[in-house]
Amino acid sequence: MGYEGNNILKKVIATLFYSGYAPIAPGTAGTAVAAVFYWLYFFFFEPIGVIAWLVLLVVSFFVAVYTADAMAVEWGKDPGRVVVDEGVGFLVTVAFLPTGLWTVIFGFFVFRVLDIIKPTPARQLEALPGGWGIVVDDVVAGIYGNLVLRLIFYAIGPMGSFWTVS
Repeated sequence: MGYEGNNILKKVIATLFYSGYAPIAPGTAGTAVAAVFYWLYFFFFEPIGVIAWLVLLVVSFFVAVYTADAMAVEWGKDPGRVVVDEGVGFLVTVAFLPTGLWTVIFGFFVFRVLDIIKPTPARQLEALPGGWGIVVDDVVAGIYGNLVLRLIFYAIGPMGSFWTVS
């Protein structure tokens, strides 16, 4: 694959299948794409284990940093079209939790709120260079989101299949 094909693949990944080009709220559009892929995967396949989650998160993180960095060189610092960071942040938000539609819905909204308000140290981490600054703040928002979801699930209590309805 030549340079142009390589660059197109980077753009597809960095924009999460061009959702970053949404004229309004591209970060929300990117998170929605990640949420839909997550839900479709777990609708058709079994939940994954801890090791698979760790591999998914690590690989997604480094692919996101690489593609975000490449597009930042082309488009400027933290371009709005780059939404792969929202995809990784969403995955961190729902990682290691019961899989299902309600996890997707709660995870989507909790992550978006936290990504917008950027609790400490997320906002400060945006200052990291290149793709690191683009992605790491969303990972922090995702960690907070995961903890919030755990509190919500704990507060609501065991609801059996409520969380895992596909």
